[in-house]
Amino acid sequence: MSVDLEKNLRPVDVPFPPFPAKFMTLADGQEMVIRQIGRDEIPALLPHVEPLIHVERDFYDIVAVRVYAELLSYYRYRVQDEYVLVAQIDGELAAIVNGRRVNADVGMSFHTLALRRGLRIGAHAFAAKMEYHIDIMGQKEVLVVAESPIGFRRWMIEYQLEKRFEIPHELGGVPSYSLTKELFDRARGSLVVGRRPVPEHLLAKAKAEILPPSDPPMPPLDVLAARRAKSDPTAFKNEADQFSAQGRK
Repeated sequence: MSVDLEKNLRPVDVPFPPFPAKFMTLADGQEMVIRQIGRDEIPALLPHVEPLIHVERDFYDIVAVRVYAELLSYYRYRVQDEYVLVAQIDGELAAIVNGRRVNADVGMSFHTLALRRGLRIGAHAFAAKMEYHIDIMGQKEVLVVAESPIGFRRWMIEYQLEKRFEIPHELGGVPSYSLTKELFDRARGSLVVGRRPVPEHLLAKAKAEILPPSDPPMPPLDVLAARRAKSDPTAFKNEADQFSAQGRK
C-alpha cells in the first residue's frame, strides 16, 4: 500500500537535457567548476546550508531555509522538474543554484546561494543557471525574484530584467521579473564567462567529493549588528573588524 501511494505522491519529471559542466578562472587566479548534481549528492549539501539559516546578514537566513527545503524536496521527489547546480573551487563548495523547468518556453529561477563571498562567485553561478535555461533547454524566458538588495542589484539591475508583475512567482507569489533570451544575449559579453570542456583533473576533483566551504558566511559576533543600518557608525563593517576589536579589548 505505501509503495503504491508513494507513486501517487511523486511528480512525473519531464526529461530535459543535462547541464554540461563548465569552468572559469576567477579574479584571484583560482579555477571554479560549475556542474549539475543529481539526487544522490543532495545529502552532501544539506550540512553546509543548514548553518546559514542562522545568519541574518544579507538575508542569508530566509534564502538558506528555502534552499534547504528545495533541496530536500528534490531529494524526496516532492517537486517537479527541478535541477541543482553547484560551484566548486578545488572541490570546496562555493555556491548552489537551482530552479526548475515550468514548460518548454518558461523557466523558474529558485535561488542563488553563495557560500563564499567575493570574486562574483554568486553572479557567475547565476549566469550559468540562466545559460542552462536559455541555451541548453532552449527556453524563451526565466522568471526571477530577489530576496536581498544584493540579489536585486545583481539580477534585476545588471541584466535589466523586464517586469512580469502579472505573473506571481512560485517563491511566495510575489511579482516576477523576466530574463528573456534577448536580454541574455545582450549580457553575454560582460556577464557570462566560462569554458568547456572542463579539464579532466578539475572535473574529477569536483566529482570526487563536495568539500565544506572554507570561509562560509557567519553570524555576526554582535547579535545586534545584523539589524543595524549600514550608516550606523557604531556598526562593524565586517566580521574581521569585529575580531580585531575583540582582540583590542
